[in-house]
Amino acid sequence: MKNRKITLEEKEIPEKWYNIVADMPNKPLPPLHPGTKEPIGPDALAPLFPEELIKQEVSQEKWIDIPDEVRNIYSIWRPTPLYRAYGLEKALDTPAKIYYKYEGTSPSGSHKPNTAVPQAYYNKKEGIKRITTETGAGQWGSALAFACNHFDMECEVYMVRLSYDHKPYRKVMMNTWGAKVFPSPSNATGAGRKILEKYPDTTGSLGIAISEAVERAATNADTKYALGSVLNHVKLHQTIIGQEAVAQMQKAGDMPDIVIAPFGGGSNFAGLAFPFLRLNLAEGRKIRCIASEPTSCPKLTRGVFRYDFGDTVGMTPLLPMYTLGHNFVPAPIHAGGLRYHGAGVIVSQLLRDKLIEALAHDNVEVFKAGVLFARTEGIIPAPEAAHGIATAIAEAKKCKEEGVSRTILFNLCGHGNFDMKAYEDYFDGKIMQHELSSEEIDASLAQLDTPEIN
Repeated sequence: MKNRKITLEEKEIPEKWYNIVADMPNKPLPPLHPGTKEPIGPDALAPLFPEELIKQEVSQEKWIDIPDEVRNIYSIWRPTPLYRAYGLEKALDTPAKIYYKYEGTSPSGSHKPNTAVPQAYYNKKEGIKRITTETGAGQWGSALAFACNHFDMECEVYMVRLSYDHKPYRKVMMNTWGAKVFPSPSNATGAGRKILEKYPDTTGSLGIAISEAVERAATNADTKYALGSVLNHVKLHQTIIGQEAVAQMQKAGDMPDIVIAPFGGGSNFAGLAFPFLRLNLAEGRKIRCIASEPTSCPKLTRGVFRYDFGDTVGMTPLLPMYTLGHNFVPAPIHAGGLRYHGAGVIVSQLLRDKLIEALAHDNVEVFKAGVLFARTEGIIPAPEAAHGIATAIAEAKKCKEEGVSRTILFNLCGHGNFDMKAYEDYFDGKIMQHELSSEEIDASLAQLDTPEIN
């Protein structure tokens, strides 16, 4: 990799990541120790993460240098293209201008390598031999397998059982890059065995898979854990998306009024939105930033803001987040990457301060949007990405109803080439409209015994 030529396009890859914490009017609340409920410092993260990532996790600096070796690997697929969706605009008969940033050109087909590569890089520098992680739909696991292969490291992935069964070729993709993949919950860990004993037929959840991956890392000295979303350093790495998009929109002589991205734990949304939010916070712009989530897992639109665990078993620090409760197991929707009970700390604080917005869409609406996009723009979107498309369509329809022209930008975070089972179910009428009842949410939140936030 070191001998690759630097292309003209590579010069357009940002040299720094943007840390929005530096510009936030209210800084995120600290994580708490799960036992003492007292604030914890960076040392508490040392068993799981390398030193440099811990520094990034707690950093207050606005700009953090991207290592040359990471930028060199980025150049395989970055900068990613920005397109105007003329076909979609025509189909909607809207005065809105719709653009999308397409992250599906990466080797694993999504935005996830943007953080997988630096996480593997920093672990390799500290002499770590193995990285464990969880994955929902498989995009994150695929990305980390790709990154670990680059740095000759072992990769161990706990894949939510529902997706493991629905998306076998994601597993094969990870195997091809040398990763070991387990359906979660599994018998490979104490956390997995405990869940299986209590719920033998469970479809799994990201919270359970996190517990398994964390356990493996915490009990092996040569192993660290990597998270594909939620944490501050993960969102930091993804800001390369939005920085490129800002420059590309400026080249197009335009700037979005509305920025939209799907929301699972926050990295997808943060990656596109945070550099545009910087324009709001630092320059007084009025760009609306909307996180798009499923009605089956609506932590931003219907959850509560309080301290909660990032995993199901309770092995992580307590994080201040919008949550549905760490015991919450979402319905078995195909958008596996969005089936997470909580939201990242930074995004949660921004929502609490009303600096961002959130919308939820049901299964049927999401797949209808995905099919329309495929038929008008040619790219079949991942189910996760189709949530952002659904929000963009809703906003474009508002423009038509109101007779105004607005510029809309959304993150097409990945292609759906491994999601044909999901589309098959949609065409066969097996995708059902699903929305959590208030009783279901209340029952899950009632199990929380974590600290409340005033």
